[in-house]
Amino acid sequence: MKTVLYARVSTTEQTLDHQKTSAEKAGFVIDEVVPDHGVSGARTALRERPEGRRLFDMLRQGDVLVVRWVDRLGRNYQDVTDTIREFMKRGVIIKTVINNMTFDGATTDPIQMAVRDALIGFMAATAQAQYEATRVSQREGILKAREVGKYRGRKPSYDEHHLDTVLDRI
Repeated sequence: MKTVLYARVSTTEQTLDHQKTSAEKAGFVIDEVVPDHGVSGARTALRERPEGRRLFDMLRQGDVLVVRWVDRLGRNYQDVTDTIREFMKRGVIIKTVINNMTFDGATTDPIQMAVRDALIGFMAATAQAQYEATRVSQREGILKAREVGKYRGRKPSYDEHHLDTVLDRI
């Protein structure tokens, strides 16, 4: 049995350090960190991410999957709830750093199962709602910046030298 921290950041400028440090401060002894850099939790299901596939391949019954919060698994309600249920069916224990929540398939009491499933659903829905609200605010901010001439769009992923090189080769 091992304890695996899955840490995801959606941009390459962000770091995973905070997630690992928070987990250790919360008392988790991490055997392995599975990092995901620059991956959207809203647009890409966990199973479709390379490191997500790795999690599905590596986690076995009795293993503990630690995430800062369920939104690290994803920002899509269906994907997050399906993922947590799949891991619980496999006997994997999912723990969150924030609020030290534990999700496992150990209970057989229907009331406890309903409460657990409702909590998972609520947390997954909150993750998706937060993502959608952020996107709306971001779009509104871009529109306002465009109105006053301050929005220039995304920075190019290349510089003038690279563009000239490509154009010369064409």
